[in-house]
Amino acid sequence: MILVKQAGVYVNILNCRLKKHLAEVFKKNGVNLTAEQYLVMDTLWNEGTLTQQAIAFIIQKDKNSVTQFIDNLEKKGLVTRSVAKEDRRVNNIVVTPQGMALKDSTKQLAIDTMNQALEGIPEEDIQTFVSVLKKVCANISDFDLA
Repeated sequence: MILVKQAGVYVNILNCRLKKHLAEVFKKNGVNLTAEQYLVMDTLWNEGTLTQQAIAFIIQKDKNSVTQFIDNLEKKGLVTRSVAKEDRRVNNIVVTPQGMALKDSTKQLAIDTMNQALEGIPEEDIQTFVSVLKKVCANISDFDLA
């Protein structure tokens, strides 16, 4: 029982520390993004234009949080909202040229940060860690369907 509790505690601590550290790295390097805003930008860089609902689904955040992230990214000039031609109730989120200009350097900062966090851990252990996290996510998804 204690091991199960420790797993939950350390997953939470890891999430909090990674977000905080990434925000510090971004700030130190002149990137005006939170970890969550980076997650939205990275999703858009990888997938292209998406609806707010699609972004929420991909990053597993509630719609209201995603709306707030996008509002802030829009104020920074990194994304714009575009009304979908097929349904005026739907907003497509488009990365601006200013947002695209951040892509390579910001992604590299995030990769370097993760490499630093995983330093000294054998690749086999990292593969096992990722595999276990995927299984836990799948288990939780199975609960949501029940």
